[in-house]
Amino acid sequence: MKLAFSTLGVPGLPVTDVLRLAAEHGWHGVELRAHPEEPVHPGLSPDERGAVRAEFEAAGITVLGVAGYARVAAPGDDGPVLAEVRALVDLARDLGAPYVRVFPGGGTDQSPADADATAARRLGTAAEYAAEAGVTVLLETHDSHRTGADAMRVLGLVGHLRAGVLWDVMHTWLGGEEPAESYAALSPHLGYVQVKDIASAGDTTPLALGEGVLPLTECVDLLSRHGWDGWLCWEYEKRWYEKAAPLPGLLGAGRRHLGRLLNESA
Repeated sequence: MKLAFSTLGVPGLPVTDVLRLAAEHGWHGVELRAHPEEPVHPGLSPDERGAVRAEFEAAGITVLGVAGYARVAAPGDDGPVLAEVRALVDLARDLGAPYVRVFPGGGTDQSPADADATAARRLGTAAEYAAEAGVTVLLETHDSHRTGADAMRVLGLVGHLRAGVLWDVMHTWLGGEEPAESYAALSPHLGYVQVKDIASAGDTTPLALGEGVLPLTECVDLLSRHGWDGWLCWEYEKRWYEKAAPLPGLLGAGRRHLGRLLNESA
């Protein structure tokens, strides 16, 4: 498996510094948080996008994905949501990234069936557009659809190779799903896996990998035993937890921890 980290852990850090950290600590790729407060977002010009891509290529680091905030199950008109996803797909294409992350974001005033149908309709349309760009749109296990079973209610309706799923191991665990159940549901559509660690279900402040309660060893072992050879991405949510330890000081130990898990389960 290849290893990446998300820029959510280093909010606002210039691309040059992100690449330096990745290279220094042996990470293979980076997931870019695509928000206007970050250096890389859909508002960049073609020249700016080309410059970012050239920096990554020169460093030998992969742009794993563009992590957007489009909510495909949200109530309302399809137009604005699809426009947001298309902008993310265009950015991913220009950066050479294979994946775009979207959220479910179903509303509390929707029935599960309506949220599923809305998300599936929008993902199907987005997947057609993404196919032309050589990009895959991934629905993250998150918020209204946090388990593998939840996500598969949507993906089962889409049936397009350019629509897949991003397995966030924290959310499936918080949803009461065992890793084996999550993998069984998600494996036919699995893009990549977000790993992280937290103190407890009641305290999701990010911790260094291996210092919390999430079943990372079980997840990595499960993936290895099934011959899955994709990406593990450490999503350290520093952006939302001001008191969390800075990620740069944890990247070396985190990379070694994942390396040990991979060796133990090989």
